[in-house]
Amino acid sequence: REERTRTETARHHAIIAADRGALDYDRDVRPLSRAEEGGSVTERHILYALALRVMDAVTDPAQTSTLLREQLGIETSTTAQERIDNAGNPHRAYDLLGVFKSEFVPQFFVQPGTVECPPVAEITAFAREIGAIPAYSYLGDVGESPTGDKKAQRFEDAYVEELFAALPGLGFQAVTYMPPRNTHEQLKRVQKLAARHGLLEISGVDINSSRQSFHCPEVLQPEFRHLRESTWALVGHEIAASEKIERGLFGEAGPAAGKPLGERIAVYAALGKERTPSGTGV
Repeated sequence: REERTRTETARHHAIIAADRGALDYDRDVRPLSRAEEGGSVTERHILYALALRVMDAVTDPAQTSTLLREQLGIETSTTAQERIDNAGNPHRAYDLLGVFKSEFVPQFFVQPGTVECPPVAEITAFAREIGAIPAYSYLGDVGESPTGDKKAQRFEDAYVEELFAALPGLGFQAVTYMPPRNTHEQLKRVQKLAARHGLLEISGVDINSSRQSFHCPEVLQPEFRHLRESTWALVGHEIAASEKIERGLFGEAGPAAGKPLGERIAVYAALGKERTPSGTGV
């Protein structure tokens, strides 16, 4: 993956002339990551490095959007312009990253090869072999991005019925979705499809910007209360599978082996609460 990101940085260099913020992978990009500790270097590190370069280059922060327009040919929305031109904005670097994400990533992105991204059936088989739960991450079509870093874009909604029907055969046992990202209608549809195909529902939110909160009020709504139980079931699964793989949530020798998914969730949620000191189920 790092080799691919290095190539992407070089492609970015070809797009952005040297006098307009071209980046050096080893000097500008890699140090922003946790690569030395085994972490990944991604396109976001490239964009964050570019954001920092632009912030250093602008003597008057109020002229940032002007620089983007005149030097890089980027037109910003009114909201983005107000944010990146504001010297007192603590999220300014991430707001710039958001602008660059929609503008530049399609130009320098390198599609992963099979070494980095093997066929999905191989991955799900490996996950199940080690006692993990392979989960499909539902994105859903995006209109106006709640997190402010995505442009309007279509993903899998046009064929989501066929997709969910295929997931179990590909080895998936769960589906994850992000309540703040999706509309109420999208989430209800995914819930129905997950129930129809026996997929465990897992809620999670990826934090892409310092503007985002770790508080997720959506999961407090009545229609999402079951996600708390599935979270506790994951805790119980981790405990059981760590002791003996086949005793995990989907294992053949666990305390709920052979039972419907709903009953298994209840059993493992109880285990998670019982074996966790702070397990209250709240």
